[in-house]
Amino acid sequence: MKGERAAFPQARVVAVAECGSHAVIDAVVDPYTVSENAASGELLDRLESGMLCLADRGFYSHAAWTRAAATGADLCWRVQSRLKLPVLEALSDGSWISAVCDSKTDKKREHPTRVRVIEYTINDGRAEAGPYRLITTILDPEDVPAAELAAAYAQRWEIETAFDELKTHQRGPRKVLRSGTPELVRQEIWGHLCCHYAIRSLMFDAATVSGHDPDRVSFVTALRISRRSIAQQGAFPPSAH
Repeated sequence: MKGERAAFPQARVVAVAECGSHAVIDAVVDPYTVSENAASGELLDRLESGMLCLADRGFYSHAAWTRAAATGADLCWRVQSRLKLPVLEALSDGSWISAVCDSKTDKKREHPTRVRVIEYTINDGRAEAGPYRLITTILDPEDVPAAELAAAYAQRWEIETAFDELKTHQRGPRKVLRSGTPELVRQEIWGHLCCHYAIRSLMFDAATVSGHDPDRVSFVTALRISRRSIAQQGAFPPSAH
């Protein structure tokens, strides 16, 4: 519970995952005392042109946005409703061009960064219908319409499924890592990440050959098949050698 001390040291993992395959393609492992926002800086620097990076509203800051955009990757992030996003130009699909600034260093908004704003609601019976507000580096609706970006942002939650696969099924619920030092804990976490990537890669290849969506392939079944193919599973503990 919040405010209680854990019985064991904890680590924080911040990752980038492919929505279509659930494969974790990059990650940072830090002590739990390091915040998600601080840990994510390394990941933002490693984005690449051709990617569309989705992020929840907790990750947005002007510094993080400009840092990620500088890599050449396209961004589509949710932002908090209190962020001022004036309409500079209304667009044909209901989105609009606006500008964001660093609230700490550019209070007069003299050096704005142009963004496109997409605002929508979801009426599916949930308590939080919206409005949801996204900003993106894709400024031209002819490239990607607002409805497509809103649908793409909904896929952002696929990474939570990947984390559930790692923590609940692959590692085991409430199972404590075996390593006894911070260095070996980090090594063990990376071992789990690499194992998950290998299984997800096999699942993707199998789905592609059979003409199925990788999302429709069972991770638990693939995990069991992988475990049955490994002789003497867990026969040696993590070590420094």
